[in-house]
Amino acid sequence: MSYLVKNLTQGSRELIAFRIGDQEFCVNIMSVREIRGWTPATPMPHSPSYMKGVLNLRGAVLPIIDLSARLGMRPTEPSPRHVIIVAQVNRKVVGLLVEAVSDILTVTDDNIQPTPEISSDLEKQFARGILAIDKRMICLVELEGLFPDESEAA
Repeated sequence: MSYLVKNLTQGSRELIAFRIGDQEFCVNIMSVREIRGWTPATPMPHSPSYMKGVLNLRGAVLPIIDLSARLGMRPTEPSPRHVIIVAQVNRKVVGLLVEAVSDILTVTDDNIQPTPEISSDLEKQFARGILAIDKRMICLVELEGLFPDESEAA
């Protein structure tokens, strides 16, 4: 657990950190509903390349998004060690395929550094800051920036 968890202050927020390849990212924990193990998804025809398919989650259809592919990285080849972060994004519930959840962080705005000048429009949409914690560089992802159009998330 990070040393930042011990420094709870007013105005702090909790983030959940996860790995994709050898990089770390984090999202606001308030958007996360649950974390579950990888279950093969049923592919959907004519879906975006980053959509792995859909799962039945307690009677509801849950779209599974390969977050690595959505972030412009190499598509994930899921294995039993991968996890799905079930999150609320733009009033929709989606499953985000990631390698592993690594930490829960409590940070203040002072802990979040601005992102460097980025040329990619996609990166400008989702990268909200960088956390430098214990020699780790963690990119703060704004999920709403990854799915700006509600119809795209479902």
